[in-house]
Amino acid sequence: MIRPVRSGEWEAVRELRLAALRDPVAALAFVESYEEAAALPDAFWRERAEGGSEDRGTWIRQFVAEAADGRWVGTATVLVERPGGGPGPFGEVTEAQTDVVGVYVRPEARGSGLVDALLRTAVEWSWAQEPPVGRVRLFVNEENGRAEAVYRRFGFVPTGGRADTLGSGEPRDLEYELRR
Repeated sequence: MIRPVRSGEWEAVRELRLAALRDPVAALAFVESYEEAAALPDAFWRERAEGGSEDRGTWIRQFVAEAADGRWVGTATVLVERPGGGPGPFGEVTEAQTDVVGVYVRPEARGSGLVDALLRTAVEWSWAQEPPVGRVRLFVNEENGRAEAVYRRFGFVPTGGRADTLGSGEPRDLEYELRR
């Protein structure tokens, strides 16, 4: 089952994020290290869960894939960006769009179609925004071939845009988009 997180589920949000940061390609896919995230106080995780929750969030939605036993096995987060709202996390916003970030599927659930289901949910939520958004975008590190293949297979196409989402000083992240 895929569903939005609820504001009180901060401990599960933290556990899944820390699991994602232990992934061998985490340094390419996430803006923080395991050590940095593990040191964050509970208040940070409470606020993060609340901000992306179905019951309290507004411009962010975190979705989780929940196994039959209740264990969270995957996640994807969507950020809404609108022109005129100042720079977004990846630069100036020139059109209404959403950004998909923090995509992760536990190793034991990979190859099951779960990442496609998470992306479908993220895209459907994006298209349901009012006022409407014209595109869904994401960034993938040029060395993260596994993620790049998933996004291409799903239908995301490269725009030629690049960003430095990790703050390395080099724009090594490739922009992909899915248009309405």
